[in-house]
Amino acid sequence: MFATFVITLREGVEAALVIAIAVSYLRKTGRLDLLPTVYRALITAVVASFVAAWGFAKIDLSEDSYEGYTLLVSAAFVLSMVIWMNRHGRHMKGEIETRLQKDTGGSGRSWGLFGFVFLMIFREGVETVIFLAAVRLNTSGILEWLGAILGIGLAVLFGVSFVRGTIRINLRPFFQMTTAILMVVVVQLTISGLHELSESNILPSSTTEMKLIGPIVKNEVFFLVTMLALAAAMILFEWRKRRAPKTDGLSGAALRKVRWQARRERLWMTASCVASCVFILLITAEFIQAREATALSAAQPVTFDNGAVRIPVASVSDGILHRFVIDDQGVHIRFIVIQKPDHSLAVALDACAICGTQGFYQRGSEVICKNCASDIVISTIGTPGGCNPIPLKSHIEGDTLVIDESALDGGVSTFSKG
Repeated sequence: MFATFVITLREGVEAALVIAIAVSYLRKTGRLDLLPTVYRALITAVVASFVAAWGFAKIDLSEDSYEGYTLLVSAAFVLSMVIWMNRHGRHMKGEIETRLQKDTGGSGRSWGLFGFVFLMIFREGVETVIFLAAVRLNTSGILEWLGAILGIGLAVLFGVSFVRGTIRINLRPFFQMTTAILMVVVVQLTISGLHELSESNILPSSTTEMKLIGPIVKNEVFFLVTMLALAAAMILFEWRKRRAPKTDGLSGAALRKVRWQARRERLWMTASCVASCVFILLITAEFIQAREATALSAAQPVTFDNGAVRIPVASVSDGILHRFVIDDQGVHIRFIVIQKPDHSLAVALDACAICGTQGFYQRGSEVICKNCASDIVISTIGTPGGCNPIPLKSHIEGDTLVIDESALDGGVSTFSKG
């Protein structure tokens, strides 16, 4: 339940923060006419997430087929949001809090804002729906659903508290800090998008490239931590310099109203700041726990028997990744065997052409590259290319999985380099 809660919280908070920035900016600059566009895009993206997840399940498509392009397009829309804010910022006149000219929008900006919100929700929504679709409605499954609902609910509340807590923040510090947050998002989306396209063989990739990009993608939780820390810092700085409201000449209901507004404002600012800190702790704890689970399982030693490795089919037919190691020409070659959803066996080297011999570990219905954190859908193992494990030729003889020595000879050069 905790893992599901934190995963959905992590997926939701990033989108909620970015959209809350857009909503806050529109409110602070008097562009209330564009708020319905945000809400329409939000509803459309949620519906589209369910439809897309259903479609992927029906045609057996993995997320890698679309995610790279979606991430890069999302990065472009976030960057356009930053540019729009900068352009509007330069056209402000008088005090920073003065509202923007109403004639700087137009239908083109409305569609751009729609695309920005839609993609931020859609890219997270599809992943969340696919993840939750694998949760069964048994006792533990109900707890997982409860954790997911709680995580999404808290993400929404965080977005609301951020909007409420930044209402009175002067536009200049709000603009500067939120621009920094959005640029962190642009960098994250761009790197992740390039990584996905490289992993899908759409862009050229190499071991050297993945050694640079892989750790960044694998530790992408720090992008979210950075964004939350910047948001909390902005609100905290404003809270510290906020003075008591002026009450000179006020009495009765007017005085109570001013004091209540001040208290409510401090409450929302405190809630947003505290929520950011709590989320950072939760996400960091989940990240540390997940890192501990990435350790490669022990490899079972095997030997050649009449020129082949022979493994009982029954011992590897449980859907769990099994790791083996054999000494071939003085080189220790690791390979993995896992049963696919169609009950066939996938056999591959514990290495890939991009990341080398870092190895793979299993997480639920996916196998993960230890170097670059690429998600490999189990049904695609045995397919060459990208970060998929390098396939090994094998066949079944009765109730025995057989891997010929000649097939393993190709692993000598792979593991002698690693």
